[in-house]
Amino acid sequence: MDVLYFAWVRERIGLPKEKVETQAATVSELVAELTAREDRYAAAFADLSALRVALDQELSDFDAPLSGVREVAFFPPMTGG
Repeated sequence: MDVLYFAWVRERIGLPKEKVETQAATVSELVAELTAREDRYAAAFADLSALRVALDQELSDFDAPLSGVREVAFFPPMTGG
């Protein structure tokens, strides 16, 4: 699946997107797999309350299933302006 990173998440990880092969059943399990990779991922996912996730461009929760999902995007909450 494609995993996309936006704003400071992208800055901490150093990539705008990547293809990830995963056995994770939920977004939380995917985050755990990514966090275990390297310190830069651990830094990006250190505070999940400061992150939002979208599955196939629809806002979702971290306990959402990944079955059939093609794209996961992580980003900080948006602010109006």
